[in-house]
Amino acid sequence: MIEHLDSLEQKYDKIVSLLSNLTNPNEYINLSKELSNLEPIIKKYRELKEVLKRIAEAKEILKDTKDEELKILAEEELKELSKREENLLNEIKILLIPKDPNDEKDIFLEIRAGTGGQEATLFAQDLFRMYYRFAERKGWKVEIMDQSISDIGGFKEVIMSIKGKRVWSYLKWESGVHRVQRIPKTESSGRIHTSTATVAVLPEVDEVEVHIEPKDLKIEAFGASGPGGQNVNRNYTAIRITHIPTGIVVSCQDEKSQHRNKERALRILRARLYEMAERQQKERISQDRRKQVGTGERAEKIRTYNFIQGRVTDHRINLTFYKLDAILDGELDELIDALSTYYNSKALEESLKIPA
Repeated sequence: MIEHLDSLEQKYDKIVSLLSNLTNPNEYINLSKELSNLEPIIKKYRELKEVLKRIAEAKEILKDTKDEELKILAEEELKELSKREENLLNEIKILLIPKDPNDEKDIFLEIRAGTGGQEATLFAQDLFRMYYRFAERKGWKVEIMDQSISDIGGFKEVIMSIKGKRVWSYLKWESGVHRVQRIPKTESSGRIHTSTATVAVLPEVDEVEVHIEPKDLKIEAFGASGPGGQNVNRNYTAIRITHIPTGIVVSCQDEKSQHRNKERALRILRARLYEMAERQQKERISQDRRKQVGTGERAEKIRTYNFIQGRVTDHRINLTFYKLDAILDGELDELIDALSTYYNSKALEESLKIPA
């Protein structure tokens, strides 16, 4: 890590030197931004170097002096300096973790029933309630953008907008396949049933970040329908938007106004296009990025909710909690903290090019 910090310090000094002679305003702005990002790290690193220098001096005194009083003072100083060294190293590690540009963004959270028939729709409903309760605990604002309800009252699909402080930073690890193992109420023989639901977490973006050409859109109006397929709105207020270049289709029918449904559908479409572009960029940079959480890929299960044992296991970090009811009631902080620690460590290893 010290070699990496030396390299960053050299880069920092070079930028400082370049800035004093620059006349190009755009180049000046770009370099100033880079300098601003490096400054907190370099400040801490220079403080660390001073501490390491003083540690070496204290050790030299302990080695060479025969004065007992001076030795005691050197030992006390060494203790304090060692603690300071540890704290600075931890602070620097946090600063070195690559910043996620989406961390401050609001999100769309999409839940879809997977394998398991009607039981899967009930599990999707459980997941919806879990995230809704978690959002309530955080004081976030939740809005249902669109939903499709099954005959027995579960969700075939539900899309939520969640707004609040650092929503993406908390929920970005939730994308993937969630699996449930339990005995359905309809199962008379007591057989354990396995169902799945997929979760996709997409950062919400504005029109400046994702520009959509009107000519690339096919917009259709249709009558909204409720559970069982019956028509609940004979006016054509529901909206289906197809993005022709990518084939992405978004439907919204929860609002009674066609204009509002179109507005919601466009917000979701922008988020999906942004997520697609980000994923493609990550794949170009490295094949390993395909394994990264938060891309919306659903190839493997990420978590199991086992009702028989009362446990929740996250397979990515091999961590199990025996408090299923509490987690399904929105107590996700401990699990999310563990995921954040794991993935931040991975990001730090990658930034420092340390083998895993």
